[in-house]
Amino acid sequence: MKNPILLFFLLFLASPIVAAHFEFTPNARSAYQKVLSLKFQEAKVLLEKERINNPNNLITYYIENYIDFFTIFINENYTEFKRLEANKDRRLELIAKGDTRSPFYLYTQAEINLQWAIARLKFEENFTALREIRKAYKQLEENERKFPSFIVNKKSLGILHAMIGTIPDSYKWAVKMVGMDGTIKEGTREIEQVIKYSKYNDFIFEQETVVMYALLLLHIGNQSEEAWNIIRTSKLNTASNPLACFVLASVAQHTGRNDEAIRLLKARPKGEQYHPFHFLDYMLGLSKLYRLDSDADVYLKRYTRKFKGRNYVKEAYQKLAWHSLLHEGGAQYSYYSSLAKTKGHAIIDSDKKALKEAQYGPKPNLTLLKAQLLFDGGYHDRAAQILESKTSSSFSEKRHQLEYVYRLGRIYHKKRSYTQALSYYQSTIDQGEYESYYFACNAALQSGLIHEKKGQKESAKSFYRKCLSIKPDEYKNSLHQKAKAGLNRLK
Repeated sequence: MKNPILLFFLLFLASPIVAAHFEFTPNARSAYQKVLSLKFQEAKVLLEKERINNPNNLITYYIENYIDFFTIFINENYTEFKRLEANKDRRLELIAKGDTRSPFYLYTQAEINLQWAIARLKFEENFTALREIRKAYKQLEENERKFPSFIVNKKSLGILHAMIGTIPDSYKWAVKMVGMDGTIKEGTREIEQVIKYSKYNDFIFEQETVVMYALLLLHIGNQSEEAWNIIRTSKLNTASNPLACFVLASVAQHTGRNDEAIRLLKARPKGEQYHPFHFLDYMLGLSKLYRLDSDADVYLKRYTRKFKGRNYVKEAYQKLAWHSLLHEGGAQYSYYSSLAKTKGHAIIDSDKKALKEAQYGPKPNLTLLKAQLLFDGGYHDRAAQILESKTSSSFSEKRHQLEYVYRLGRIYHKKRSYTQALSYYQSTIDQGEYESYYFACNAALQSGLIHEKKGQKESAKSFYRKCLSIKPDEYKNSLHQKAKAGLNRLK
């Protein structure tokens, strides 16, 4: 053909034109699974292959964002966070060029906004995080209207609706003013739809949804046994996935299965192929401390030595100080308490409490400390034996007398002796409502949970409101959040 322009035109027409699209190809699926297993380098290799073979597949940028999210969330390194932050806008710009007719078009943008909002909360960038959450919410709502049968959407929207549902009525106006609404019941129902769908379909987000559902039941729904059963029977593989190990061990710790948590954490996968997850050392040290093991300090020291992030550092030093009291007669209590003052950040409640103890004391009472740790590990009979050999007058300080009564309430609660538990809780509230300690606040919360379990809704509401009226220096945020969730469950 003598006309080169015509030849070019015909070749152009004959060539397949692939628009920017969203597709979980085999490489993309495998990369996503590698990311969830914290095998970031292997995931990056697969993503690069996908870009070579399928350069217009925008799902790669969505998966890539998971790597940044987990890196920031696990490392808690502010310099790293600021360096990676520029990736967000670049990815959103690329995804915005995709096929608007795809349900993944708005969904991937919403997920990226949500992930960065959660990452920002680690560094107290709350205003920007709220703005991103609102944007994600709007995108998910619009996507739901456009594609009502797109089940993936309900995974993220369900979590948002449930979290919004924990906000008390006195603040709901502010949330509604920015165009967001939701209830715990609504969010739980949406996630349950996704769980049901995943049982009968090939659903790539099945494991992610199961984790969200279990944590929702545990921390918001007050259904700890249900949470454990969901996560225990899931397809999460703790032998090859440190993140799965973290989730199962965390739920085990929160449901009184401390020996199982220790087993999981000791058998966790290790190797250079995994992104370092030093928090698992902290969890193992904590679980061993709950059992009063003499080697708990090995893992807590490893955490403080290797972890360069922000949270649980002060608490780790506090727990090392406690370990010294338990096994060394307190020889290094002052040393580790001094480190709790200067290392880490006081952002989360447990670090704030550790800092307060280090600054102002008092040194924990050894009897009460043993009972507390054994109780936290689920060893209720051992904790009861320690306390039942004492009386309130066995302790000279008012704080210790109050804590003694509170600890007995917690033990009888777990042993399902509710009448005795409520009696001790009421004594704790009467004696400690105006003290700075958290005992009375949690006693009110736990009393509400007992009454809710017994179907006594008005009494439960009364105790949840009492919890919100008490403002301790320790654990206030987390205790109040649980009380708000309780009130919303009972609406």
